[in-house]
Amino acid sequence: MVKRLLAIALAAACSSTFSAAWADDLLQIYRDALASDPVLASARANWVATQENVPQARAGLLPAVGLAANASEADFYERIHVDPAEKVRERFPQLAYTVSASQPLYRPQNSIAFAQAKQQLGQSDFVLSSAQQDLIVRVAQAYFDVLLARFNIELTESQKAAVSENLAQAKRNFEVGTATITDTNDAQAKYDQIVAQEIAARADLDNKLAALRAIVGRFPADLKRFGDKFDPQLPVPNALEPWVEQALNQNLQVRIAQANFDIATLEVDRQRAAHYPTVDLVASINQGYAGGSASTASISSAAFDSRLAQIGVQLNVPLYQGGAIESHVRQAIANQDRARQDLEAARRSAELLAQTSFSGVTSGVAQVKAFEQALASAQVSYDSNKLGLEVGVRTNLDVLNQQQQVFQTRFNLTQSYYTFLINQLKLKQAVGTLSDADVEQINRDLRV
Repeated sequence: MVKRLLAIALAAACSSTFSAAWADDLLQIYRDALASDPVLASARANWVATQENVPQARAGLLPAVGLAANASEADFYERIHVDPAEKVRERFPQLAYTVSASQPLYRPQNSIAFAQAKQQLGQSDFVLSSAQQDLIVRVAQAYFDVLLARFNIELTESQKAAVSENLAQAKRNFEVGTATITDTNDAQAKYDQIVAQEIAARADLDNKLAALRAIVGRFPADLKRFGDKFDPQLPVPNALEPWVEQALNQNLQVRIAQANFDIATLEVDRQRAAHYPTVDLVASINQGYAGGSASTASISSAAFDSRLAQIGVQLNVPLYQGGAIESHVRQAIANQDRARQDLEAARRSAELLAQTSFSGVTSGVAQVKAFEQALASAQVSYDSNKLGLEVGVRTNLDVLNQQQQVFQTRFNLTQSYYTFLINQLKLKQAVGTLSDADVEQINRDLRV
């Protein structure tokens, strides 16, 4: 028997070690998400595409060179009037090419478009960083949702086992006549309720795992969890105003909206510049060749080879475009106003996010400590009710209700800590400082 117990203990230890080796932590899940999340992949592709805006806009300020060439052959056919039987048929090859080049000297629209492209380049960095920060929050939220769903199942199973034992005890007491049928019915009702809760909890876990899979592209085998002791910390600085001020200036959505407004302002200038004249330095080389033939009674032709080189300055002055320029200017001004309002909306959203996240962190610290105290009190009350049931001053229903309160408080305590962590990440996201280091910091508190 001793050998069998030792073998079972060894097998359990090996199983625990194997589970620890294969359990995923938050950092590993985040790394998988970096490689497979389609939202972030789309943001990366957009960033790569935006990089090409600058060379495309710069091309409007650089020389342009083109080559045009053509080749043809004329087929001449004629009867001779002196002798109708005599015919003349000849072919005349013709070749020509032109090489032209132009260098913009004064094109204000092109210069403004180049400035817009550089603004878009900087904005693309903010967009990509924002997508990465959003991924951190999404991964953490999905990870904690799975942990909480699994913890809920564990609590439900524990409560189910405890209520099942209580139900069996109530049935035995009724059989021997030391309890009424009411205690048995109460225990049976609680048991049936917990069975229904377990079914709902397992369905919720499946949904949470599916949400995590949508981000990382796979179902994790197991996830590392936090220990039983939580240690939430207040934000530094522990004052709202510095966080709000930093959010108004450094929040990535605000910076994206600011770049949009700057681009829209340049667009107004670019459309107005369509009224201005343009000046280009132009040059071209043209060469043509045509073949000739010998003279006859009625026709004669001669070959020629010509070359023409030109260089000069070309001025183009827009006089009237049917009102299109004025319409484009009005449209650009309206878009600029829209970008201004979007910037204001982004600033207000950043301020709100900073305020709600700061409140969530500060209140979360107090809430975790409050639930820890509530759990201790609920456990004491449960033990007292069990003792009261034994001496006859408490009913079986009192014990069951207090037992449920203990499990619910444990769940609320864990949920409040996860909510605190999410608010902590969102607070750093609000001020634009959320990074991989924050994921690593949370990951250090995980265990199997």
